[in-house]
Amino acid sequence: MIYKGVLFAALIIACFIPDMNESPGVVTNMQNLETLPCQEKDVVHYTAHQITETLAIDGKLDEAAWKDAARSPRFVDLIKGTPTHLDTKAAVLWDEKYLYVGFWIEEPNVKATLTDRDAPVYRDNDVELFIAGPDGYYEFEINAYATIYEVLFFWEETFEKNGYSKLPEFDRTREGVKPFNGVGYKSHPRGRRIGFWNWDYPGLLKAVHVDGTINNDKDRDRGWTVELALPWAGFATWNGGRSLPPHNGDVWRMDFSRFNTYKAPAPAHDSGGWAMSPHGVWDSHVPECFTAVEFSKEPVGKTTK
Repeated sequence: MIYKGVLFAALIIACFIPDMNESPGVVTNMQNLETLPCQEKDVVHYTAHQITETLAIDGKLDEAAWKDAARSPRFVDLIKGTPTHLDTKAAVLWDEKYLYVGFWIEEPNVKATLTDRDAPVYRDNDVELFIAGPDGYYEFEINAYATIYEVLFFWEETFEKNGYSKLPEFDRTREGVKPFNGVGYKSHPRGRRIGFWNWDYPGLLKAVHVDGTINNDKDRDRGWTVELALPWAGFATWNGGRSLPPHNGDVWRMDFSRFNTYKAPAPAHDSGGWAMSPHGVWDSHVPECFTAVEFSKEPVGKTTK
């Protein structure tokens, strides 16, 4: 992406006005949307249905609610949006207390190496969840050992203005707080971010189930599944005023992705990163490319079968 200059970027940011009725946390009303690496027409739209069933959070995804949930389209290549040679899907459910996310990962040879919390899980085979708010976004990664990596990011442009710096939880002098400017896309219209690498999502529940054996090349595995439960209360300090839980019809932007230590053999053009919605660039940190998730109070199973 060609750098447009500091003044031009400042003018872009000044024109940004979030519309809370659309998808807060993304650029929606700018004249230069073409500067973003993805196109709105390529963003997947997904409906998350409400549940009344209690979920065990054991990673198996075998409850009736998960069986009735609409699974996403098969993940595509993160950059080109092309088909991938292994299947990956996700689903989202919710109730009054939790946001639930499930992943189904086809993996003929399940591997994992990292076991320490907040180790660089992206260096293993992993799946990732990003959740955008009006002023920042949360990053979650997990491998087949259920080792997790978390970061909370704020946009510099809103961090001071909207009062986050006044909260002890977001003291910039704390250990693990660093500036961030993306991975492969360094010219986001909203500018730089502040990352809180020691921030942990409060009350997060997570589990992994492996259908096979980890790190055993002598057999063929079917894959692994991931189950997450994120309390709505955990969004409270960085949610930017959205309803918790969401109202019927509210739309949040979330990214669902998978990163591999291997690539499909030629002639495939496999970047090694796959996602529900393509990003057009080697960078997960672009909320405008995240899937649009609409929350529905229609019970799961009534409209998704």
